Amino acid sequence: MVLLGDVVGGSGRRAALAAVPALRAAGAALVVANGENASGGLGLAAKEAREMLAGGIDVLTTGNHVWKHKDLLPVLESEPRILRPANYPDGTPGRGHVLAPLPDGGEVLVACLIGRTFMGHSECPFRAADALLAALPSPHPPVLVDFHAEATAEKLAMRFHLDGRVSVLFGTHTHVQTSDAGVTDAGTGYVTDLGMCGSERSVIGFEPDPVVRRFLTLRPFRYKPRKGRGVVEGVVADVDRSTGRCLAMVAIRVQ
Repeated sequence: MVLLGDVVGGSGRRAALAAVPALRAAGAALVVANGENASGGLGLAAKEAREMLAGGIDVLTTGNHVWKHKDLLPVLESEPRILRPANYPDGTPGRGHVLAPLPDGGEVLVACLIGRTFMGHSECPFRAADALLAALPSPHPPVLVDFHAEATAEKLAMRFHLDGRVSVLFGTHTHVQTSDAGVTDAGTGYVTDLGMCGSERSVIGFEPDPVVRRFLTLRPFRYKPRKGRGVVEGVVADVDRSTGRCLAMVAIRVQ
């Protein structure tokens, strides 16, 4: 199973979609990507969402920018493969998890949560994770969780909270791949952040100049996705479907 970091703009979409055939050929039974910044670098629009699903990505997760493009709202209701964070309030459009079928039979549950530290208001992601797991039958399929959060401490805390209870917990949002991908003693694959799919020579996928000017002047210069050669970052996880234990997890970076 392959989990890809935040897709940023056109460079990120093209890089991610170009990598899918090779990932499939290498044996990936499932490809999940965070589409949070896929449309113009901010949010996910219906056109780009459909493009990525048609291009071979099985499930798209999101985060705090999921409401940016209004044309996505009806798609969230009709397309189960696009997830918004599960810990948004009841009545929010869309769904926070999906049972994704695997090519040779069986299913994997993919869920999306959003953090609260530096991220605005949402329901508690820890309690939302508990509620989701409590509602599953026993035995249940492997569970993969995208935790879209800013604070490293919040992601690491979730690691301990869900240790041994989910197959893989992977962080997104910061666009910088961390070096801690691995498997806990209890059998949960974990990485603090997958990284991104976006322009390699950039500031988290964006043109450097507006970002630098914003820091220098404190003025709101608009971030623009950088064009050019893209990099694909994420992890490959080997999950035992009968036990739900993650057997191995390694970071990948494809240029």
